[in-house]
Amino acid sequence: MKKKTSLGDKIFTVCNTLFMIAFVVITLYPVLNTLAISFNDGIDAVRGGIHLIPRKFTLKNYQTVLGKQNMITGAYITVLRTVIGTVLALLTNALLAFVVSRKRFLFKSQLSLFWVITMYVNGGMIPVFLLYKNLHLTGTFWVYVVPGMISAWNMLVMRTYMQGLPDSLEESAQLDGAGYWTVFIKIISPLCKPVYATVALFVAVGQWNSWFDNHIYAISNKKILTLQYMLYRYLQEAESIVRELKERDPSAAVPITPRGVRMTVTMITVIPVLCIYPFLQKYFVKGVMIGAVKG
Repeated sequence: MKKKTSLGDKIFTVCNTLFMIAFVVITLYPVLNTLAISFNDGIDAVRGGIHLIPRKFTLKNYQTVLGKQNMITGAYITVLRTVIGTVLALLTNALLAFVVSRKRFLFKSQLSLFWVITMYVNGGMIPVFLLYKNLHLTGTFWVYVVPGMISAWNMLVMRTYMQGLPDSLEESAQLDGAGYWTVFIKIISPLCKPVYATVALFVAVGQWNSWFDNHIYAISNKKILTLQYMLYRYLQEAESIVRELKERDPSAAVPITPRGVRMTVTMITVIPVLCIYPFLQKYFVKGVMIGAVKG
């Protein structure tokens, strides 16, 4: 028999639905409003009143920002560091997590405690800079990749997930003559796709949004400036960009404003992440939940 729904349950469902709708609207409105302003004529946007749809559509804001010098090179460097950094970080953290998660590995508790401490304590910016300089990383592309190859948080999430897998899988494989490499590649890794996708998303978003390491460690090499760093500079120099366009042709009307430039830079930064996230969402939720609960 169908269970009768009580009045309290109906009220809860209605309130919960209204709350979720309001939450979605509050979350999406700033993004859609920023997108609308970035596609709107800058002079017209000064009047205000733009919410979700551009009132006077134009691509001039994007043409101005994307047409700046070295933007293509910066995008190439950013994509390259994101792909290489994510792959190497996933590989190194997975190997380290596999080793630490094995029951026969000595001092795994002590090492795990050591890695947890590094999450809260660091040497500071100047010692880190001197370390990178002595390792000949400053001013090179690898300063974007090598420091992020090992992350205590990502490693611990993977280790916790691997510890939740049945020991019988590894034992049965070893009885058939499989070594640790075979166990890791053919048994553990296929079962760890959710947590791998979670960590890959963490690392990829961090690499894509990173600009401070460029500002501190690689500013001397103009050939490896990242897209995010250049967008950061354009964000700070929005007024000078508009002024530069006016100086080129004082008689022509400039259809962009500093606000339009800032909104455009913001959308260029977030759109790639918004496009990738839906494809990894199911792995992301599953990986975080299992990695946090198990162990």
